[in-house]
Amino acid sequence: MDSIIYRNDKNFPVLLGEINDPPKKLFIRAKNEEKMNTALASLSNPNIKILCIVGARKYSSYGKEVTEKLIGSLSGYNICIVSGLALGIDSIAHRAALENGLQTIAFPGSGLHPSILYPPSHKGLAEEIVEKGGLLFSEFEMMQEGAPWTFPSRNRLMAGISHATLVIEAEKKSGTLITSKYATDYNRDVGAVPGPIFSSLSEGPHMLIRLGATPITCGDDLLEFLGYERKEGKSTLDFNDKTTNQKFLSLGEKERSILQILKRGSLNKDTLVREAGIEVQKINTLISFLEIEGYIKEEDGVVKMK
Repeated sequence: MDSIIYRNDKNFPVLLGEINDPPKKLFIRAKNEEKMNTALASLSNPNIKILCIVGARKYSSYGKEVTEKLIGSLSGYNICIVSGLALGIDSIAHRAALENGLQTIAFPGSGLHPSILYPPSHKGLAEEIVEKGGLLFSEFEMMQEGAPWTFPSRNRLMAGISHATLVIEAEKKSGTLITSKYATDYNRDVGAVPGPIFSSLSEGPHMLIRLGATPITCGDDLLEFLGYERKEGKSTLDFNDKTTNQKFLSLGEKERSILQILKRGSLNKDTLVREAGIEVQKINTLISFLEIEGYIKEEDGVVKMK
């Protein structure tokens, strides 16, 4: 269903109403009126954090993996992911949010009519967002096609509706950085993910970090950035929790076997090798992987749950 809300409506997103150039009205696409009202209420709920994620259209495999990992670390929290439905990091962020059970809101750089929705290749993604209780927003008339001026205009809305903006891969002269500038102008927090120093896609985030943006290097950084406690020092694998149990089941058989053994208590590596029945060279690789993923920690030859 399509609808319109106006600046003075009680369900107009609070944060968006606080910026110095709010839209007079917003066109909305939602699954139905109930889903729309629920989603709009969440955007003004002080217990829900709204995070705008933007990045390069021509992303790298590093950028894709970072986006998916960071959003995965937010699973189970009251967080809404905002992005622009664009090619690249934006669409990866939307899909990762959906996969991790997070609400997601999209601001395409066009009107919302299916015949002109931009980009056309993401009509399916837009439908999935709506089907799962998210919203499509636009200040443009329904039949307004995407144009050079529409994208910077919608970027201010993405920054304005959000508590914070995170930049993942952007060249120094990238339109992505417009969103971070608006976020700064609106006194919102800005974070950036560092990248390889030889990549032009790292130039934007590194510049933002030099200017004072918060560097985000892991899920704990992102949680702290959004005002939550870090998970560091706590087990990242609660076998009684549905979400983390799904993560556990997504691991390989040998990785799961190691975690099940360590669940009983810390072990030195030699004992772990014997109990797991995995050759030393292979288990070293598996331990390194699980440590990087944040499941376990090795200190002085002793391996334990993190």
